[in-house]
Amino acid sequence: MSDPLVDIAWLLEHLQDPDVVVAEVCWTPAGSSRELYEQGHLPGAVFLDVDVDLAAPPGSGPGRHPIPSPPSFAATMGATGIRNTDLVVAYDRQGGSLAARLWWMLDVTGHRAAVLDGGLDAWTGVPETGAVGRKPASFEERPWPSRRVIDAEGVTRAIATRTAVVLDARVEERYRGEVEPIDPVGGHVPGALSAPWVDNLDPAGRFLPAAALRERFVRLGVREGKPVVCYCGSGVTSCHDVLALELAGLGEAMLYEGSWSDWCSDPKRPVARGPGSRGD
Repeated sequence: MSDPLVDIAWLLEHLQDPDVVVAEVCWTPAGSSRELYEQGHLPGAVFLDVDVDLAAPPGSGPGRHPIPSPPSFAATMGATGIRNTDLVVAYDRQGGSLAARLWWMLDVTGHRAAVLDGGLDAWTGVPETGAVGRKPASFEERPWPSRRVIDAEGVTRAIATRTAVVLDARVEERYRGEVEPIDPVGGHVPGALSAPWVDNLDPAGRFLPAAALRERFVRLGVREGKPVVCYCGSGVTSCHDVLALELAGLGEAMLYEGSWSDWCSDPKRPVARGPGSRGD
């Protein structure tokens, strides 16, 4: 199975497959995301927290959600009960914006993964409560591929040489610098285009058809064969744009790991505000 997006019908058919693991990816700005998960989740779903399980501690890498080291990520997956050969179906309660981070981490390291279209809202049955425990498993440690991850210096070169399209997955208000609820500086990377991850979804919270996604990104200047860099606030929701680009058949984008939280941490880096010059 190579489709990075599955619907609820597919999941219902394969929920009991021994090599399918359902994982809820959670994050809350305050309070306990585990408590939210235990109040109701998909049957058999394991719990993964963005801050704890899918990121290294702040300060150990660029931005607010640095990518964990390969040994740390492998240990987390194994402790959760995910085997090296399993197909992980990730979902969340926020339009796939969190689940896409787990999908990306697994996909770029050659593991099987997919996102459940519609997330928890797609489930019409009775949610399961409490925690789900799985037996610890063996999960192979693999390096993060350099061709899929880029740093601030690489982004600077890509924009200066116009060798890549750089997309900002945050909401437009944050891109324009009108509001900034998290980071100390508002605005965007000069030359980056606004591509909010929410615009990958229809009103029901499902991904747009591939043709519509393709049309959206082509309007922004994305072309097959031209590199694309995606960033957001901290490298989490930008994975949603990476996934949408793949669904659109436009290839594999690079992830700016530290994203805006890394970029704006250096006062020497330029900051742009306003609507931008292209793709508006």
